[in-house]
Amino acid sequence: MLAAERKAFDECGCGCGHAHHDDDGHECHDGNHHDNSHEHTHACHEHHEHIDEEQYGHDHHHEEVVHTGREFDHVGQDVPQKVYMLENLSCANCAAKMEKQIRQLPEVEMATITYATKQLKVAAREQEKLLPRFREICRSIESDVTVTPRDEVQRQAKQEHAGFFTDNRTDVLAIAGGAILFVAGEVLERTSADPMLASAAFIIAYILLGWGIVFTAVKNLSKGHVFDENFLMSVATLAAFAIGDFAEAVGVMLFYRIGELFEHVAVERSRSQIMDAVDLRPEVVNLVHGGEVDVIPARDAEAGDLILVRPGDRIPLDGRVEEGESRIDTSPVTGEPVPVGVKPGMEVISGCVNEQGVLKVRVEKPLSESMVTKILDSVENAAASKPKIDKFITKFARVYTPIVVAAAIATAVIPSLITGDWNHWIYTAITFLVISCPCALVLSVPLAFFSGIGAGSRRGILFKGGVAIEALKNVKAIVMDKTGTITKGSFEVQQATAVGRFTEKQVLTMAADCELDSSHPIGSSIVKAAREMKLELMRPDKSEEIPGKGVRAVFRDGEVLCGNKALMEMHGVDTAAYRKKGYGTEVLVAVSGELAGWLVIADVIKEEAKDAIGMLKAKNLVTAMLTGDARESAAAVADMTGIDEVHAQLLPEDKLHILRKIRQTHGPVMFVGDGINDAPVLAGADVGAAMGSGADAAIEAADVVFMTSSVTAIPESIGLANATGRIAIQNVTFALALKLLIIVLGFAGMANMWMAVFADTGVAMLCVLNSIRILYKRV
Repeated sequence: MLAAERKAFDECGCGCGHAHHDDDGHECHDGNHHDNSHEHTHACHEHHEHIDEEQYGHDHHHEEVVHTGREFDHVGQDVPQKVYMLENLSCANCAAKMEKQIRQLPEVEMATITYATKQLKVAAREQEKLLPRFREICRSIESDVTVTPRDEVQRQAKQEHAGFFTDNRTDVLAIAGGAILFVAGEVLERTSADPMLASAAFIIAYILLGWGIVFTAVKNLSKGHVFDENFLMSVATLAAFAIGDFAEAVGVMLFYRIGELFEHVAVERSRSQIMDAVDLRPEVVNLVHGGEVDVIPARDAEAGDLILVRPGDRIPLDGRVEEGESRIDTSPVTGEPVPVGVKPGMEVISGCVNEQGVLKVRVEKPLSESMVTKILDSVENAAASKPKIDKFITKFARVYTPIVVAAAIATAVIPSLITGDWNHWIYTAITFLVISCPCALVLSVPLAFFSGIGAGSRRGILFKGGVAIEALKNVKAIVMDKTGTITKGSFEVQQATAVGRFTEKQVLTMAADCELDSSHPIGSSIVKAAREMKLELMRPDKSEEIPGKGVRAVFRDGEVLCGNKALMEMHGVDTAAYRKKGYGTEVLVAVSGELAGWLVIADVIKEEAKDAIGMLKAKNLVTAMLTGDARESAAAVADMTGIDEVHAQLLPEDKLHILRKIRQTHGPVMFVGDGINDAPVLAGADVGAAMGSGADAAIEAADVVFMTSSVTAIPESIGLANATGRIAIQNVTFALALKLLIIVLGFAGMANMWMAVFADTGVAMLCVLNSIRILYKRV
C-alpha cells in the first residue's frame, strides 16, 4: 500500500469530513473525495478503482490466458482499415475463396469477408491502388460481384423491395419458361411419334435454364476454378445429356435453379431481418429553425442542432432534452421493456422510441458517433470475427469437394470397366458431382452465428464476434464484480432506527439537516430520502466538519452530531444502545449528547440479481464475486443473491490472480465488470463482459457488452451462445449427413440427381431457415 493510502487508512479520511463505519468496523482508508455514484464501502475499500491499471503491469497477456481476441487486433494502428460492399455476392463458398486470395496479397495485412453482411474488411496501406486488384479477384471467382467502398454506397436504413417477382424477374422468367418446355418435352416424349420434338423441347429448356451457368463455368475454368459450383453442375447435367437422359438433365437443372432462387431469397430475407433489427439509423431528422421545421438528411445534422421528435418517432441522434416531457421506449437499444420518463436536461440516446409527448432535443453527437451507428458497427464487426468452427468448415470444404469429385471419377471409370455398364455408373458419378458442391456446408455456420449476434443486439447484448459466442458457450464459471454489476452503484437509505424518545422520522430529518451542504454520495442519499418522504428540512445555524469522523451542527434547539461511532465517543455520547448491522454503512445521530438513532445506507442490490444468479446456477455454472469491498459487506451481498464464492478486499492484480485460480479449478471463466480497474481482468478472462453503464476502458476490453446493465443479461447471453452453437452444429450435421447418405444411396443405385440437388440447394435453404430461428427463440 502506498504511504498516502496507509495514512488515509489510519485517519479514516473520506474527504467529506465523515467517517461512517464500514461493515468490518474499520474506518475508511481512501483519502480521496468520492463524488461518484458508487457506494461508500466501495469507495473506501475499492480504492484501486481509481488507480491506473498500468501501475500493476499487464501480466494478463500470459500464455495461459485464452482470450477471445478479434481478427484485426494484431494489426498495427498505423495501418488503415477500410470496408467495402460486395454487391451481387451470392455464393458463400465463393466468398471464402475471395477472402483467401485477397489475404495472400503481399500488401494486405489482414482481410475478411462476411457473407452475412456482404462486406470485405481490409487492413492495408494505399488501398486505392489495391482496389482494382480486389475487384479483379472477386470478378474472377464470381463475375457479377462489384466491390465498392462502403462510404460511397448510399445505403438506406431499410431497403425497399418492390416484390418477389420484380426483384427476381430474370430468374423467374427463365425458370417459368424452362418449366413449361420441360413439361412439354415430357408430354411429347410419351405421346409424339417423332422423338426429335421431345429432344428439341428439352434442349431449348436446358439452354434457357443452364446457359448462364455453363457460360460462367467455362469462363471460370479458364481462370483455374475447377471445383466451382457452376462447373460441377454443368459437367453433371451435360454428362446426363451425353448418356441420353435429356429429361433428367433438364429436370435437375430446373430443380437446381428453383433451389438457388429460394436459397437466395431465404438468405436475403434472413439478412434483412437481422439488419432491420440492428440498423436503427434514421434517414432524416426534423431540424428546428426558430418557429420553422426543416426535414434534412440525418447525416447532415451537427452537434448543437435542435431537432423535433414527435410521439411515435424514433429518436434519431444522441442528445439532451431541451423542451417537453415524455416516456421513451428504450427496448430497441437496451432490450429493457419498461419505458423511461424523460424531461428537460436529461440525455436521450438514438434508436429509442418517443411514446408520448413532443420533445425538442439538442444534438450532442452526429450520426457517425451516435448510438445507432455504434450498434450497427458493432454487429458488422462482430460478424467479421469468425469462430473456429467457421474457419474449420471453410477449410473442410476445400478438401471435401476434391475428394468427392475424385470419388465420382473413380465411380464412373472403375466399376464401368469391370461391369461394362457405363450408363449406370456415369449416372451414379454425376450425382456425386452435384453433391460435391460445398455451398450448403460453407453457408451453414456463418449465418447461424450472424443470427446469434443479431438476436443478442435485439436484447441489448452486443457480442464482439463469433469467437465470443463460441467461447461463451464453453464457460464453466461466472465471476462478477460487485459494485455496478450486482449492485446499482448508488446509495440509498435502507433503514432508520430510533432509540429512546426519538422517532425514525426525527432521526432521518436531523441527519438530513446536517447533510444539506454535503456533496458526498452518503450525505446526498440521506437528503434524498428525507425529501422523498416530504420531510421539512432546516439548515443549521452553524456546522463543523470533523475530519475522519463526521459533522457537528448547531441548531436553535441544540447541537446535533452526525457521523461514526468515533464521533459519538469523542463527544461523550453513550452508544450502548447501538447495534451494528451486517450490510451497509451506518451513520449515528445524537442530539444534545443523547443518542437518537442511526441510519443504514448501502449500495442497492439490483432487483433481478437473485433471480439471475439462480438462472446461472440452474445451468450448472459456478458463480463467484471479486470485490475490493469489506468481507462482511461482500458476504452479505453474496448471501442475499446466492453467489457461491466470495473474494473480498482485492486489488486489481489480486482479482487477476483469483480469476486464474478459479479457471484452474472449474474451467473456462467469464468475468463481468464495469470499472476502469476491471479492464485487466476482462482482458484476462476467457470471456470478458462489461455493463453498458460502465467505464469506457472496461467496455473496450470486453468481448460482450450488456447495454441494459442488467444481471439477467448474463444468463441470457449464455443461453443465446448455447442456442447459436447448437444451431451451427445442427446445420453442419444435417448438411454433411444428408450429403453422405445420398453418396451411399447413389453408390447402391438408390439415389438420383434430383436427390443430389436437394442435398445441395435444399439443405442450404433449410440451414438458412434453421439459423434465423434464434431471432425468435426464448433463451
